[in-house]
Amino acid sequence: MSFTYDYPRPMVTVDCLIFNNLNEPAQVLLIRRNNLPYQGMWALPGGFVDMDESLEAAALRELQEETGLQLSHLEQMHTFGKPGRDPRGRNIAVVYAGFVPKLLTPKADDDASDAKWFAVNDLPELAFDHAEIISMGLNRFNIK
Repeated sequence: MSFTYDYPRPMVTVDCLIFNNLNEPAQVLLIRRNNLPYQGMWALPGGFVDMDESLEAAALRELQEETGLQLSHLEQMHTFGKPGRDPRGRNIAVVYAGFVPKLLTPKADDDASDAKWFAVNDLPELAFDHAEIISMGLNRFNIK
């Protein structure tokens, strides 16, 4: 049986909040966006969830596609859904957090033009609401 609903559907995305606390201060992984909106700005790795994948699989895929990093597990941290957080339309983002066990070197690919680690106390201007996401992660995991 097939159902058709006449309701607006929000976009669903995943963002990856990856910390490296092997050095002081801790670092967070960011990508430089290659596409609109916020083209050229720094952001958390992430993107749209495909129709046939789980949220965690989407997060792991986006992390690998945009940074070349392969992690075996990410933990769902929080869902961000404030209207207006994305200029393309209604967007709900599920944020996954992880820690790298050793210093890994990211390599930008897919729709990222650059990927690198930034000290959490010296972040560039960020796209979307990613500064809020990082702030929440720092508090949640008690990172200085």
